[in-house]
Formats: sequence, C-alpha cells, structure tokens
Amino acid sequence: MMPRPPPHNDFSLKEMKPHLGSRKMTGDKRSTYDLVEPMQYLYVRVVRARDLPCKDATGSCDPYAEVRLGNYKATMRHFENNSYPEWNQVCAYSRDSIQATMLEVSVKDKDMIQDDFLGRVLFDITDVLKRVPPDSPLAPQWYRLEDRNGNKLRCELMLAVWWGTQADEAFPDAWHSDAAAVSGRSKVYVSPKLWYLRVNVIEARDLIPNDRTRFPEVLVKAVLGHQALRTKISMSKSTNPMWNEDLMFVAAEPFDEHLILSVEDRVAPDKVEVLGICAIPLQYVDLRLDHHAIKTRWFDLEKHVMIDGVKQEVKLASKIHMRVCLEGGYHVDHESPDYSSDHRPTAKELWKNSVGVLEVGILSAHGLSPMKKKDGRETTDAYCVAKYGAKWARTRTIIDSLMPKWNEQYTWEVFDPCTVITIGVFDNCLLQGERDSRIGKIRIRLSTLETNRVYSHSYPLLVLHPSGVKKMGEVHLGVRFTCSSLLNMMGMYSQPLLPKMHYIHPLTVAQLDSMRNHATQIVSMRLSQAEPPLRKEVVEFMLDKGSHVWSIRRSKANFYRIMGALGGLITVGKWFDEICNWKNPWTTVLIHILFVILVIYPQMILPLIFLRLFCDGSLCYIWRPKNPPHMDTRISFADNALPDELDEEFDTFPTSRPADIIRMRYDRLRSISGRIQTVLGDLATWCERLQSLLSWRDPRATGLFVNFCLIAAIILFVTPLKLWYF
Repeated sequence: MMPRPPPHNDFSLKEMKPHLGSRKMTGDKRSTYDLVEPMQYLYVRVVRARDLPCKDATGSCDPYAEVRLGNYKATMRHFENNSYPEWNQVCAYSRDSIQATMLEVSVKDKDMIQDDFLGRVLFDITDVLKRVPPDSPLAPQWYRLEDRNGNKLRCELMLAVWWGTQADEAFPDAWHSDAAAVSGRSKVYVSPKLWYLRVNVIEARDLIPNDRTRFPEVLVKAVLGHQALRTKISMSKSTNPMWNEDLMFVAAEPFDEHLILSVEDRVAPDKVEVLGICAIPLQYVDLRLDHHAIKTRWFDLEKHVMIDGVKQEVKLASKIHMRVCLEGGYHVDHESPDYSSDHRPTAKELWKNSVGVLEVGILSAHGLSPMKKKDGRETTDAYCVAKYGAKWARTRTIIDSLMPKWNEQYTWEVFDPCTVITIGVFDNCLLQGERDSRIGKIRIRLSTLETNRVYSHSYPLLVLHPSGVKKMGEVHLGVRFTCSSLLNMMGMYSQPLLPKMHYIHPLTVAQLDSMRNHATQIVSMRLSQAEPPLRKEVVEFMLDKGSHVWSIRRSKANFYRIMGALGGLITVGKWFDEICNWKNPWTTVLIHILFVILVIYPQMILPLIFLRLFCDGSLCYIWRPKNPPHMDTRISFADNALPDELDEEFDTFPTSRPADIIRMRYDRLRSISGRIQTVLGDLATWCERLQSLLSWRDPRATGLFVNFCLIAAIILFVTPLKLWYF
C-alpha cells in the first residue's frame, strides 16, 4: 500500500521575521546586505613575506603560509626557491564557530620529508575585537616573525586581521572555515551570449559527381559544433540543384567554431558521396537586427582527396549560393518557456531600459534531508544556485550541516516584470567524485511581488520521486523588487511578450524545441568549464531539461487547469440552462425583465458588462493573496498520482521495457502525447492569464485592467448608441 501523502499545509509558505541587516544609505547607494542576517567574521589577509631564510641544504627556500585558529587550518600555496613570496589570500572564520583565543599565522618551508618552521605571528582574538571596529579592515602591515620561543627573527610577514561581516568586499573570495575548499566558494557566473544562426541554402552550381551516368540526388549537410542539419534532396536532379531552405542553429560568443557545409550526393539509401565542402568562420558572418533581407553570397566548394597518403584540399569550380546571418532580433530561449527569466532579444542595441532591481537574500535552510553518508553518518554539504537572466549566483558550500546558514545577497537588473527567478538547493558531491544531488528548487514570479516590499518567507523544497512527492526541507529567502521607473514598467504590459521578430518571421514549434535543447547543452557546457565549475547536472535541473517528456500526470494537470480556467463559462452555461427550464421561477422572471430592458435600451449592454467587471475586480481586492505563490501539489497532481503513473513518468526514454514491440509503441505514444501536452499547457497558460486579470495576483496588471473597465463603462454610458456604429 502506498504511504499516504502528507497534508497540504506541510507544503505551504511560512512567513519569517528574521533580524535582517539595517538599511544604510550612503548617498544614493543602499547597503548591499540588508536582506540577510548580519554575520560576524574574523578576516585574515596574508599578503607577502620578505627576507625568509633558506633552510634546505641546497640553499633554496620553498615557503608557504599557514593560518591556524583552534581546529581550523588553512594552507596557502607554496613558492619554489623564493624568499619574497606573495600570496594575497584571505581567510574568514565565522564568529559562532570560533572556540580558540589565539590566532597563529606561520610560514614554513616545504620539504620532502618534514617541513621546516620559519616563523610565526600570534594574535589574541580578544585584543583584535577591542581595537578593530567591525566592517573596518585595517591596512596590511609588516610583522616581525618569531620562533617558537618568542624570539624575534629578521624575516617579516605582511598581513591584516580585522572583524567584519559578509558585506565586506573580501567575503566572496575568502577561504571560509565553514565551507568547502575551492569547489565550495561563492561565485557569480554569466551565461554565454547566444545567437540564432540562419543558413538559407539557395542553390549550387557546377557540381561534379563521380558517376555521371545517373541523375544526382543532392542535399546539403550543415554542421556547427554538435548540431547537424540537412536539407531535403533537391527536386532538380542535375548538377545545378536548388533548395531555398532555411537551417537554424544556435551559436555562442565568442565565435570560435566554423560552420561546415558539405554538398552530398546520395548514391544509395545508406551511402552518400561528398561533392564539396565549405567552412565559414562565424566572426565574419553578417548580423541582422530586423526583418530586412541579407545579401546573398557565393561560396567556393573544396574537396578532400588523398595524395600520397595525405589528405589535401583541392579547390573546385563548384560554388554554393547562400544567405548566412546571425539573427539578433530573436530571443534565444534556453529554459522552460513557462518559467522564462528573460525575454530580451540577443542584440544589445534592441534592449530597452531596465524597469527595476531584484534583490534576493539567501539566508538559510532548515530540515534538509541527508543526501549521503560520511564516516558512517548521514549528512549534506549544501549550496544554493540562483538563476535570473544571464546571471547565475552560487553560494558557498556549507559542509556537514542539515541547517546551513549562507546569508548571502545578490542583485539583478529587471527588464521585464513578467519573468521568473529560479533558486535551487544542491548537495556538493565533487569531493566524492559523484554527481551533485538535487535537493529541490523554487520559483518566484516577479509580477506577483509588490514593489519596494521586503518578503521574508520559508519555501518548502519539494521533489517528485517514484514513490510520490517528498519534502526535502525548507529554504529561507529575503526578496525585494524595487521599481526604478513606474512608467516604463506599466509600458511593458502593453508590449508583446517576445521580440517582434518572433511575430514577423515566427519559428516553428519543432525548431524552437530543437534549438532550446541545443542552447541548454551550450550553456551547461560553458558553465561546467568555469572555476569553480557549475556542474552540468545542476544547470540542467535549473533549466528544466527533459520537462517536455510525456507524463500522464502533467497531462491530467493541464487538462484540469483548463477546466478550472473555463469554470466561470461552464457555471454561466449551467445557470442559463436553469433559467430556461424555470428551475427558479423568480430568477427566470427577473432575467426576462432585464432582457426586455436591454432590448429597449441596447446602449446599456457594454456599460453594464464593464461595470460588472470593475465591481468583481474591486471585490477581489479584499481577498487578494498576501504572500507570493508557491507550488501547489494539488494543481500539479503530485500528491495523488497513482503508482503506475509515477512509474511511467520516471521510466527512461526510450523505455526500459524488454519487448521490442511494446517499446516501439510506448515511445511513439510518449512522443505524440508530449506535443499534445505542450499545446494543452500553452492553452492553459493563456486561459489563466485572462482569468488573472481580476485576481490581483499581479497588482499592476489588475489595477490597469480594473481602471480601464471603469473608464470604458463611463465612456460607453455617456456616448450615444449611434456613435458606436459610426
């Protein structure tokens, strides 16, 4: 028997009242850490050393610095044969975890057997706290090293010790005592700039097939990185074939790759013959910002032949006629369309001014589920990743804690309020050589936030497992959306969601799905190559890769979303049927009287409709939601899905069923149903957008619509009916 899912209240938001940092104003700038709890840190900056003695028999000195505070020890890199090393590294110790009273900074000489001690500097923690006010780092100064007996030596060490908070500029790059090493530092990443590459293959001239006794069946294959597309076989079976087909790719800056085009002749069903190859560097491709046509160009084709066992290129008289351009007027989507964090076109020249600033304080997490075993006990090394637009922010990894405290704050520019920020929590498994485990993620839609208000809530981390939905813990966030221009923000509601090129020259659904998958691969590959890396499985989880795969649970949820959005029309239909059948005679009589009045005075129809909408929207203001929305397990059918449905959803693609016939039919059903599911989801989204005009979920959009209804009702009320037809 399946375990009964927990009650819905366990998955609800909880409003918190943490002791956030006070807002400090310095001119027009506010404190960058006023959405998190202030945390005290002891900072130790080791800059350089000089006049270090040589302890080795060879007369060389390979020094390194070591900072020790109680049980915490930080070792900095060593220099070979250098008596004047320079480290310029910072260590940070949380005040809550400090149990020692003495801080020791020592310099040692690295040796094969045993490292030699060169000298040290000792600090009394209580003296540092008295003489250095918080958030006021001292300038580094020289300290004479002393031996273990306290005798002063000739060599010196430049360092600085001070008390500060996470607002200190040294915080992001510091080594933290409560965090993992290099792989656990906080880091800000930027996604690569993505472009659509359009290749319009028009025709080819003077092709030379090897077998001239047959009509060639010519096609063009285009390859860009891991993307490969082909045209259809030309209908003109000649050496001058024509296609006039568009091939769309995703390219990322910097443009290091080449577009490789090969003209091929299909001589057999499973055999092709290359008639010519052309390589085009992307940095020389034209940029297009609007719908104006790009000039066509003829490109020379080359052929690879073997001469004395060496592959050489031979220029041919053959040419290919194409129109190649990088599209800057489109938005390259690499995340789920329902939770997009950016709608701007690629070209920066087409961007509009920002409408505000989004600030997110990642405070802490509570009750995290243990994700692995370490030394025979269950634990978690948790870190957070926040993604909005092209900017990714990663907190430091708090090791061995189910209740980590990060208290880190990040800021994003907002260009469209109808966007979503995604925040995920992960377990760092890099040291174990495994994939980082996903703990959960949440999403916050900016249009549901009131401007200049601080939201402090604890969000449940929900993950769907084959056994059902499971709560993996809670993450505590502080969020503020600040509006910089109310006029620009209101103007965004009158603009289309996507850039105009998506409507002038729309792309097909198949093209968008394919290019979204390629864009996700490019972003995950680039971010996984950063230092420290943002691993591929983390990026794919944040971008919802694989969300298009068929699931009966998602399809049922989308169906009931549509039914819920159309519930008002269904209710009106049932009410009209009751009137026609005289279920309530008094109501039927009153409706007939109203109908006669509207027939006599038809100019009252539209004013009454808009007045009714205005009244409904005004009444809904009283019951408007006070907290930002969060995942509802009832809407997504995650809490009552059947075991067979979950088994199908978590099945591999292709299916792992043993029978070949079942596998073929099953995969075909999932592929077709996936498209139907996408259409149902889009229809449900549009229905919910219309329904939300009166719900005050987006206070700005509802306010505009309600006032429009009032003004329209007044204008139509005072305007004679004859002017309507005019």
